[in-house]
Amino acid sequence: MKIRVVSSREEIFTLNPNERIVHLAFRPSNKDIFGLVETCPKIEVIQLPKSYMATVSKSIEMFLEMQRIQLLEGDVWGHRKDLNDYYTVPSSVFEKIKEMKTEGKSTEDIEAKISRESKLNPEMVAYIMTKEAPA
Repeated sequence: MKIRVVSSREEIFTLNPNERIVHLAFRPSNKDIFGLVETCPKIEVIQLPKSYMATVSKSIEMFLEMQRIQLLEGDVWGHRKDLNDYYTVPSSVFEKIKEMKTEGKSTEDIEAKISRESKLNPEMVAYIMTKEAPA
């Protein structure tokens, strides 16, 4: 599973329309979010760093909810944008989730453990769990 990392508003309009998960590494305005949804009609998740989540307007939250797009808090730890436009969720995360599901662990336990080990936000782990296999 790949997360497209976008580091500037100018980059939004150059995105592939098939992007499903996007991490915005800048503080987006309402216009930026609308532009992103327009450019990527198949988008499912927009991830923002914690410090930027507080500045998202209620109207944008409602808009995304109506579009069935999840707004998640989180970071892409250790990602170097100059080397790759995408952050790839390691296959080991999927293997560990599958292993813990087989062991009968609760969803909350899996989210907490995977989040701690992989530095992915628990909400992102929950989203990953809804997807069966890595893309």
